Amino acid sequence: MTPSRSKLISTALRRGLRKRCPHCGEGRLFSGWSQLERCSICGLVFARNPGDTWAFTIIGDRLPIGAMIVLIYFGVLRSHGVLGLTVLVVLAALVIWTAPNRWGAGIALHYLSRVYFPDPADSVPPPPATGPRQSSRIGPR
Repeated sequence: MTPSRSKLISTALRRGLRKRCPHCGEGRLFSGWSQLERCSICGLVFARNPGDTWAFTIIGDRLPIGAMIVLIYFGVLRSHGVLGLTVLVVLAALVIWTAPNRWGAGIALHYLSRVYFPDPADSVPPPPATGPRQSSRIGPR
């Protein structure tokens, strides 16, 4: 993997986990709890077709939740009932609290699939300019 490719992957995933646009990193990924449409800065449409992100959502969200439930039920809950229920409640709260971050990572993975396997009908904006950010300030620094 070339450094630029690995940097793009890590940058997009980091932005998704921070609930920012995986393309530009500036626009918010969600408006509200889980409403996503397009980036207000670069115009990237996050989910071009309804259901585009189902595979990434299942891999990043549903499978870990299922594994957590199975491990608690067949592990801790069987041997220590109160401890098992406590762990279940704490992990359930953690899963709910981090849901938008995991969904953001799924959106970032979907974005990367669109970048690496482009569709001519898909309008992914051109890559953002690299280099130091331009300041709107006029005059010497």
